[in-house]
Amino acid sequence: MRGAVLVCVTAAIAGTVIGFVGGAFRWLLEAADRLRVDLVGWALGLPGPGWLIPVAAAAIGATLAALVVRWEPLANGSGIPHVEAVFHGQAPPPRIRLLPAKFIGGVLAIGSGLVLGREGPTVHMGAAIGAQAARRARLPDSEIRMMQTALGGAGLAVAFNAPIGGTLFTIEEVTKSVRTTTVLATIFAASTAVGCAHLVLGNDAEFRLQPIDEPALALLPLFVVFGLLTGCLGALYNSLVLWFLDRVTAVRRVPAVAKATITGALIGLVMIVHPQAVGGGESLTQMLLGGERFAMAVIVGYLVLRFLAGPLSYAAPVVGGLFAPLLAVGALWGVLFVAAIDTVWPGDATSLAVPMAVVGMAAFFGATVRAPLTGMVLVIEMTASTAVLVPMLAATGAAVLAAYLIGSPPIYDSLRQRSLSKT
Repeated sequence: MRGAVLVCVTAAIAGTVIGFVGGAFRWLLEAADRLRVDLVGWALGLPGPGWLIPVAAAAIGATLAALVVRWEPLANGSGIPHVEAVFHGQAPPPRIRLLPAKFIGGVLAIGSGLVLGREGPTVHMGAAIGAQAARRARLPDSEIRMMQTALGGAGLAVAFNAPIGGTLFTIEEVTKSVRTTTVLATIFAASTAVGCAHLVLGNDAEFRLQPIDEPALALLPLFVVFGLLTGCLGALYNSLVLWFLDRVTAVRRVPAVAKATITGALIGLVMIVHPQAVGGGESLTQMLLGGERFAMAVIVGYLVLRFLAGPLSYAAPVVGGLFAPLLAVGALWGVLFVAAIDTVWPGDATSLAVPMAVVGMAAFFGATVRAPLTGMVLVIEMTASTAVLVPMLAATGAAVLAAYLIGSPPIYDSLRQRSLSKT
């Protein structure tokens, strides 16, 4: 009993830290998003090759992020595969020096426009804080691993203002089991973390969703078909992430920092063409969920660019996650699916654009990460809406089934096995 109380108190204290740190991290990234859009608009208004300025800015940001990773190699990538490896006893818990590396490297990489998510850095920062807090509390090694896992879930909760989703992430994705101590530690950590983050960011839902009606049950088969196609798309996305990683790693003659510079410059070029096609994708997702209409060709362009730019950015030796870009791709895919249906069978299908975008976020997440409950709860918390809960269940279940039948492994399992094979 006394040990459980110590674990919960330690988790709450560590949750306070990741709440303020993660809140500051999000605030800086949101400011960087606004600054990046303004920079593109200003540069394109200049005479001569003003477009080179955003390209150079993205390249410099990626280069500096890669230098941070060279100082602390563990900061590379998402960090979620490492959190899982620590829990399974396959890697040592992170040290606190990971915290500044993830924070600074993440602001530089994601803020410069690379198509990466903020949740990976916050999960890993939470894990480092949790492990350090457990060491200070003189907890045994097994509880240190558990605490870094619980605080990783709290980091995800802060990233998306989704405390229940962060808790489910720990249970469904990382531990794949229910242990009372782990659940309690995660709940205490996530609740205090999100509460403290509210002091920095406010208590608004991640996305402002326009009022939507629950789709008719007669349309449920359409959502199932959409889910099956989403499962295939998710499997392709996972393969693309691993393909880019293997190809970029195989080019050994080019230094890692130079690879990051080249990737940043390429993303900078994309930024010039479509500013919303880069970055984490939150503003683009908000436009879609807000009901803003785009021409079908524009939706296709955004989807293709982000579908390729996400894996390319993740292959660069910098800091950043996969979750947020996955949600943007899912929303784009949902809107495109409805547009295609409306083209083939003209009617009132456009009214399904926003519901299908919401469902697409959860279904695509489920297909790639293979954590359907976490994905659905995250989307519900982020949109503060349950209007499409039944279609979401059907589509996400179908997406996970399709990805499973294809034989596509969960992306974080693949990334964890890949990292362990290199050690």
